[in-house]
Amino acid sequence: MSKIIYPDSHIPAELSEEVIREDSMRPTMKWGRSTQLWLGFLFMVFGWGLYAYIHQLRHGLGETAMRNYVSWGLYISTFVFFIGISHSGTLVSAILRITKQDWRMPITRIAELMTFVSLCFGGLMPIIDLGRADRIANLVIFGRVQSPLMWDVMSIVTYFTGSTIFLWLPMIPDMGLMRDRLTVVDTPFKKFKKWLYKTLAIGWTGSKSQWKRLELVMTIMTIIIIPVAVSVHTVVSYIFAMTLRPGWNSTIFGPYFVAGALYSGSAVVILAMVIFRKLYHLEKYITYRHFDLMGRVVLSLTLIYGYLNLNEYWIPAYKMATSEGHLLHDLFSGSYSTAFWLCQFGTVLFPIVVMCFPKGRTPGALTVVCIFIAIGAWVKRYLIVVPTLLHPFLPIQDVPLTWSQYFPNWVEWSVTMAAFSGMVIIVTLYAKFFPMMSMWEVVHGAHIEESKRVAFEKVEHAEEINEAKTNHKKATVVG
Repeated sequence: MSKIIYPDSHIPAELSEEVIREDSMRPTMKWGRSTQLWLGFLFMVFGWGLYAYIHQLRHGLGETAMRNYVSWGLYISTFVFFIGISHSGTLVSAILRITKQDWRMPITRIAELMTFVSLCFGGLMPIIDLGRADRIANLVIFGRVQSPLMWDVMSIVTYFTGSTIFLWLPMIPDMGLMRDRLTVVDTPFKKFKKWLYKTLAIGWTGSKSQWKRLELVMTIMTIIIIPVAVSVHTVVSYIFAMTLRPGWNSTIFGPYFVAGALYSGSAVVILAMVIFRKLYHLEKYITYRHFDLMGRVVLSLTLIYGYLNLNEYWIPAYKMATSEGHLLHDLFSGSYSTAFWLCQFGTVLFPIVVMCFPKGRTPGALTVVCIFIAIGAWVKRYLIVVPTLLHPFLPIQDVPLTWSQYFPNWVEWSVTMAAFSGMVIIVTLYAKFFPMMSMWEVVHGAHIEESKRVAFEKVEHAEEINEAKTNHKKATVVG
């Protein structure tokens, strides 16, 4: 009997619960040689960055390339980038969950993890930029509610707390399952894992009352996390928009930053999907259809971002006021023009053209497009911060000429690369301790697909019966 193909298939209906659980938990049961070498390399990068940061602490911010003109350099650019990609969990998990898009089930945990790790290190970058980490206490002791910096601290702390809970809640049923499974399997760090899973499962047994409470809490968190996420990147944009500088004096910075965050965050999710799909052989779960749908999402967000990008530069370019004119000249045809135009064409126009076609939404094509988007998003944050600081309304008097130029030195690059490697370390360790798919949701999705298959077969069978009756009546009449 030929296999029936029914509409909107996201998870193969023939997959049993046991197969889904085994496929999800298999990577957590062993530590290969390649994993150990990979972690060793990452810790070397992180260790070098830590050495650079200690060097900066001992000798001051003068060891970086930042001076009176550019007091926010690579660190703050990376901070804005990290906060931007943290919107990946909000988009893929929260928004798709609240709109009941069942195809999100195999990829929600990846998105939620990206949100968590990006906020972990995004929140550290402004502290590193302070020079002395103890100065963060001054925001608590002497902070002013009128300051956008205080709004930023409060919103990021709230968002990090909410995102951590949002990552943990869907893990509870899986932690209960893995806690019970450890009694019959052998795995590295077994005692630690047993304690960890028991702690995170918080007594989960899978009773109806527990399921009911879990669904209620997850619904509440989904509703809360969306406006919190939007407010975070809006407040981050206020740090710039409420500072009287050419290039930052804009009223659309809020939606502009939010659109850019969703656009870059969803691209990073696709890259994570490609990596884990390949490494952990999840082709049965993360299918071509998932990439096609995520490609459509990224395409829509890129169009919105491109529209806001046009408004951000076209309107001041039309007026070419004196202060704005110097900055725009530097971006359009000056020292930053190469990076600026590569961002416009390479990370906005090129992705739009590619993703408009179905072949541009395959895993291979999307990997290339999303690498361009992710790198371009980081460069774009740099272009928002640095050129503006180099073109103040009133130039600083009697300073060395080198102060009016900026390019990150080895200290800044080392610390920034350490932040990226730290993110990858957390993701790698997470994948070795926890399943990268929400097992209970994927099982639920398989049940949904099975119900669709059964319903489709009934409809098809009923149509065959009706057709047979019709043919029988026609034959009777003819006879």
